[in-house]
Amino acid sequence: MLYRLMRNLMFCIDAEKSHHLGMTAINLMEMTGLSWLLTRKMASRKVKVMGLEFPNAVGLAAGLDKNGDYIEAMSALGFGFVEIGTVTPRPQPGNPKPRLFRIPEAEGIINRMGFNNLGVDHLLEQVKAAKTRSLVGINIGKNFDTPVENAVDDYLIGLKKVYPYADYVTINISSPNTPGLRSLQFGESLAALLSALKQAQQALAEEFGRYVPMAVKVAPDLTEEEVRQLAEAFSSHGVDAVIATNTTMSRDDVSGLANAEEAGGLSGAPVFEKSTDIVRQFRAALPEDLPIIAAGGIMSGEDALAKLQAGADLVQIYSGLIYRGPSLVREVVETIAKRN
Repeated sequence: MLYRLMRNLMFCIDAEKSHHLGMTAINLMEMTGLSWLLTRKMASRKVKVMGLEFPNAVGLAAGLDKNGDYIEAMSALGFGFVEIGTVTPRPQPGNPKPRLFRIPEAEGIINRMGFNNLGVDHLLEQVKAAKTRSLVGINIGKNFDTPVENAVDDYLIGLKKVYPYADYVTINISSPNTPGLRSLQFGESLAALLSALKQAQQALAEEFGRYVPMAVKVAPDLTEEEVRQLAEAFSSHGVDAVIATNTTMSRDDVSGLANAEEAGGLSGAPVFEKSTDIVRQFRAALPEDLPIIAAGGIMSGEDALAKLQAGADLVQIYSGLIYRGPSLVREVVETIAKRN
């Protein structure tokens, strides 16, 4: 009830301003020891994925905390892992505003943020200062003005910088808001990128004496043949996990609603079925021991179970947190704990 009232007030102002106000409020509550007002102690079970022991199977998806400014606050809400970013080698402002739009009737969000962030060096300072029991994943991307043919250089910079501080690293090649980025999901571009990153990962593992898993985040707008080809590439290059999925370009489930025609990626409830189907397809195409982290439209504990039943090992929440509030974290964690 408290969150519903807060949400109604927040939805009266610009979506991006509302986001910053909400995150600041949650951060202040954590700093003052008042996070218990938004959540409470929950029953959870540890789970081992990618060789890591997660406090629970529910994570925060990348995009909500791009700069790592709210790691402790998000951990206090009960997330077993927090994925921050997408971060780029250099700071960049992202796309022109407005660039974030709600579709309340469908519990959807459209964004064309464009990897707005303060750069990898700022993010790492935040990670170093954070005290949390949650695992921290760092999602890396390329700067908007780096040509796609040189994208591997940006990803290598990101990987080398974040490697010592991340529990796992996510390679984001599926955002629709950076021109040309999704082309990296296919063919020789994908093979060259994965080959270079895996070589760097192996060298970094030797240098730092620890192996940091590497996940790749994919789009929901894939054909069955594209899923098969991606699965083969991930398996042959030794990718450690697949995150399925990013936002969709489809508007089939929001057609005719206010803001539905805004450019950008659509997240929230409208992407649930599409992303869950992609999870199912990857599970059938990937080796049994290559884990899947499911994201996309989780608005309830039952939605999370559907992702696990489709073949996921972990789940991530983003838009559901906006529409349902912090209590969703507890609901999903406890629903999964009961299943196990």
